[in-house]
Amino acid sequence: MKLYGPIIAAVVILIVIVTQTLFAVDERESVVVKRFGRIERVILNPGLNARLPFGIFGADELVRLDKRLLRIDVPTATMPDRDKQNLEIDAYVRYRIVNPRKFIETLGSEFTAASRLGNIVISEIRREVARSPRQDVIGGQVKETRDPETQVIIRTVTPLTSRAEMMRRVTQSSNAVVNAPDNNFGVTIVDVRIKAADFPRATEESIFIRMRSEREVQAKRLRAEGEQESLTIRADVDRQITVILAEAERDANKLRGEGEAEAISILADALEQDPEFFAFRRSLQAYQMFLNEGSTVLLSADSDLFQYLESPRAPGEE
Repeated sequence: MKLYGPIIAAVVILIVIVTQTLFAVDERESVVVKRFGRIERVILNPGLNARLPFGIFGADELVRLDKRLLRIDVPTATMPDRDKQNLEIDAYVRYRIVNPRKFIETLGSEFTAASRLGNIVISEIRREVARSPRQDVIGGQVKETRDPETQVIIRTVTPLTSRAEMMRRVTQSSNAVVNAPDNNFGVTIVDVRIKAADFPRATEESIFIRMRSEREVQAKRLRAEGEQESLTIRADVDRQITVILAEAERDANKLRGEGEAEAISILADALEQDPEFFAFRRSLQAYQMFLNEGSTVLLSADSDLFQYLESPRAPGEE
């Protein structure tokens, strides 16, 4: 039982020494071993490695660096374009550590790298934006077309390749800066992208006012055009109605005249055939109009109406 204590103590000491001496390097990372603040060696290949544990010479410090693509979200900055219109640019950077020794010597950590590389990239973006028109920075061009039927203005955004080309130039110029002899950060910038390009909040209200003014002008123009078109259509319809009524009245008068002429012609033919019978029929019609039940009629002896009341024979007959 007395031997268990020393054995357990030896095992614990051995475990502590092993854990402090051996370390593993993952395939996704590289390790920089520093001793007394200076770089002792750089391990790029994955596997199990040894280091100097704590002691009189001091312990080796391990700095693990990611081999994969790293991302930096650049702080939003206000930049003027070629037309001196300010735009708020929100961008990000993707970079890779290609020389861990240079990276630790110049930048020290990923936090410092994010600040230094972000400033370099935003400076290059500012230079490109200052010499580019707004549609190139936004990456699209707005085209207005009017629907021929509804007269509604349709706006479409046509993608442009100019923004991708601009970002390619920013990537090249940023790499030239970070790999310059004075810097040589041990990194390579793989990609730079603009996430958003908007107007500053201070100018949004003025932009909205201008947009509302433009829409009001368009609305007034459309209303005026609609009113003009309405008056034109109404005038044309009124003209057509006047023409149709005049033609109808003309045709009615023509038909009425032809009918009256035909009636007169028929009447004349009837009179020529038997004038006495026609006179007798006309007298009967007159009797029917003024002779009612209990009516008293005073007629002279030589009245034409009296001749048929006095005798059914025609005048001149014996």
